[in-house]
Parts: sequence; C-alpha cells; structure tokens
Amino acid sequence: MGRRNITVQLDEEIVRRARMLAAERSTSVSRLVAEQLEALVADDARYDAARRRALALLETGFHGGGRPLPSRDELHER
Repeated sequence: MGRRNITVQLDEEIVRRARMLAAERSTSVSRLVAEQLEALVADDARYDAARRRALALLETGFHGGGRPLPSRDELHER
C-alpha cells in the first residue's frame, strides 16, 4: 500500500511538545502521528468487528440452559 502526505494544522505548543516527544523517542513527528492514526484505525476496526459479532449473537439468541420457562397459563394456575 502506498503512502500519502497530509497537512494538518496544530497549535504551536502542541507542535513544540510533539517535537520534544519525537526527539526523546528517536523518531519524527510524522512517524508519531502516523503511529497514532494507525492505532486509532485499528482500534476502530476491532470495535466494529466486535459490534458485528455481538449483533449477530443477538440475532441468534442466547441459550440460558436448564429447562424451558413455564407458559403463562402454567404460572397462573390456582
């Protein structure tokens, strides 16, 4: 997959602190931003997959085990 450049506008203080953080980690601000965006996209994909699994489970229902519940008439027999 190819790489693309993007332009973002950030507060000067954020840029200053990002540069310091990148230097401490021996990387670039660009790499820091790329890693964070990649993590965000991966987290979103995992969330979406979990959501689809949960909705599919709701469609099939749950097996609570044990015996079936009594009917309304059985519950109200006197």
